[in-house]
Amino acid sequence: MGHNQPLHLERIFQAYDPPLYFVTLCTAERRKILNKNEVHDAFVNYCRRSFNHDITVGRYVLMPDHIHFFVQGGLSFDLGLWIRGLKRVVAAAVSGGRRQANSASPQRSIWQRGFFDHVIRNTESYVQKWDYVRENPVRAGLVKKNDEWNLQGEIAVIDRV
Repeated sequence: MGHNQPLHLERIFQAYDPPLYFVTLCTAERRKILNKNEVHDAFVNYCRRSFNHDITVGRYVLMPDHIHFFVQGGLSFDLGLWIRGLKRVVAAAVSGGRRQANSASPQRSIWQRGFFDHVIRNTESYVQKWDYVRENPVRAGLVKKNDEWNLQGEIAVIDRV
């Protein structure tokens, strides 16, 4: 299955409506190190493995110095813990799988501390956020049309209606 073919998941959340998060991760000093196929593959693989833990990642865009994505989890979802794992996997892909010297944790050297997250409240804000995010490569002058940027896609359809 290619990166741009989202999985269609049927999920039933009976007792609550799980929050949908819009998340941004930035590299330290906004270094342009994320726009590689190896990083994209590591990101997608981590997100797909998350299905086994009741975590769904929807649309995403990898930029040279930051990543935007939408994620939703089940009752026991710990966004911070999940993102720490994602940062480790992406850092390993950036470094070619090597740990950096004098660092117990490779993400310290490539990531800004923490992350930005915003809870999406309704379908309209999901669509508005996505419309803005998918234009990032165009605004940055990396491509002329947003569909020309190959480091983006949709892991699974997240239905917010």
